[in-house]
Amino acid sequence: MDIPTRAQLKPGQRVRIVLKQDQSTGKLTEGILKDILTSSPIHPHGIKVRLMDGQVGRVKEVSG
Repeated sequence: MDIPTRAQLKPGQRVRIVLKQDQSTGKLTEGILKDILTSSPIHPHGIKVRLMDGQVGRVKEVSG
């Protein structure tokens, strides 16, 4: 699966992100997107976002 681009992300979507502390394992954390923090349209490691619960990470997947 390709990493989503900034254009594919909208606040309120359910996404799966990798948190900074989970980068080595690749463990995904699911949540609702609140803010998009990366200004560029694409990023090789995923667009950085903030979830509703305040966690920050890079989007790897958009959930259902």
